[in-house]
Amino acid sequence: MNVFIIGTGLMGGSIALDIQQVFEEAVLYGIDKSPLHLKKAKELGIVHHESSLEELPKATIVIMAIPVDTTVHVLPEILDAVNDQAVVIDMGSTKQQICEVIKNHPKRRNFLAAHPIAGTEFSGPQAAIRGLFQGKTNIICEVEKTAFKLQEKALSIFSKIGMRIRYMDPVSHDKHIAYVSHLSHISSFMLGKTVIEKEKNERDIFDMAGSGFESTVRLAKSSPAMWTPIFEQNKANVIETLEEYIGNLQKFKNLMQEDDFQAIYEEMESTNHIKNILNGIKI
Repeated sequence: MNVFIIGTGLMGGSIALDIQQVFEEAVLYGIDKSPLHLKKAKELGIVHHESSLEELPKATIVIMAIPVDTTVHVLPEILDAVNDQAVVIDMGSTKQQICEVIKNHPKRRNFLAAHPIAGTEFSGPQAAIRGLFQGKTNIICEVEKTAFKLQEKALSIFSKIGMRIRYMDPVSHDKHIAYVSHLSHISSFMLGKTVIEKEKNERDIFDMAGSGFESTVRLAKSSPAMWTPIFEQNKANVIETLEEYIGNLQKFKNLMQEDDFQAIYEEMESTNHIKNILNGIKI
């Protein structure tokens, strides 16, 4: 089984490690625009061979773990190159534009749109870890447009590395993920920015930062090269979530100004219900 990993960073590297662990016969080929990343991925044993798009005709599985704007541009070319028995899987955080760009491609049946809800704030091959996808949800979009035998091939991989599967249309995926992922990243980036700007005048502010601050701004360490294209592709949904979020922040500010701390208590108490929703869910 020849598995080509396009993008050997956190996501691509982690799934490469898991595939090696459960499929002993798998031969891993790495493709990356960064020669340093590709060299590092081979040194770490993430891939067995450095490769290029020219070798794609021999692929059994192609996994794309690259920024979503790059995926939109290179996915048609990748589908052109693969053989009829290969399945091409993308792991991007947006799905609508990606599915749209290849909807009329002659090899649309060879493509599976996926989004594993997994990751860390780190990037690069050195961030890859085994078991990243264990117990995590993988959203599959437009599965009916993928050839059945190729669906089986991809789903077998997902199952054996421990992922749970949910099916969703691309429009719903992008709308929902704006709330539970994209907004979280924006909040983290902007909280980090606010504190950094304050720190310019008060050098000891980070000495006071506890675990709550650290966990809240953790996502601000994420790669801007990955997240800017995500925000661009999901612009309409992200703006909608921001308007609602800003509205709630403004309401909280107004209650503070009005000294209505009973209402603030009630707002927080009602939001505590989220612990019941998230209880038992692995994030």
